[in-house]
Amino acid sequence: MREAMRDRINVALKAAREEGDKRRCATLRLVQTAVKDREAAARDHGKDGVDESEVIEILRKMVHQREASAVEFESGGQLDLAEQERVEQDIIREFLPAQLSEDEMRTLCEETVKDIDAHGLRDIGRCMNELKTRHPGKMDFVQASCLMKDMLRTDGNGEKDAGKG
Repeated sequence: MREAMRDRINVALKAAREEGDKRRCATLRLVQTAVKDREAAARDHGKDGVDESEVIEILRKMVHQREASAVEFESGGQLDLAEQERVEQDIIREFLPAQLSEDEMRTLCEETVKDIDAHGLRDIGRCMNELKTRHPGKMDFVQASCLMKDMLRTDGNGEKDAGKG
């Protein structure tokens, strides 16, 4: 799987070079460098490179960094630089898996709670680990955690979970 993601990035970089799209080339090279750096660090720690979930994590971090930079540039009146950051964000997002909607996330959270027979906030860790295993990279796990906590605060009858968690 790791190679599939790399192949997609390499193909996109080659196409961008052929089209003369300098911004896209530079952004894709940054992505490649970030992945290679993480792989080198992993090998230094005795691991065999990085898996697809780690590549997705790298891409998400790069998107968040560009969002923060864009906001900063906008507040400083540097709209041209903010736009460049947003263009880079869009390029990087092309390689991220499609994100689930809030309704889809809620349904998957409910299924997970039932499947592992969770009964309160004490089970949040098990639920989140299961979600991450079943749906890596396909949802915002911070948002999913909030949904999960709301579900686990009440028992099956909609009553508050009495002091658990």
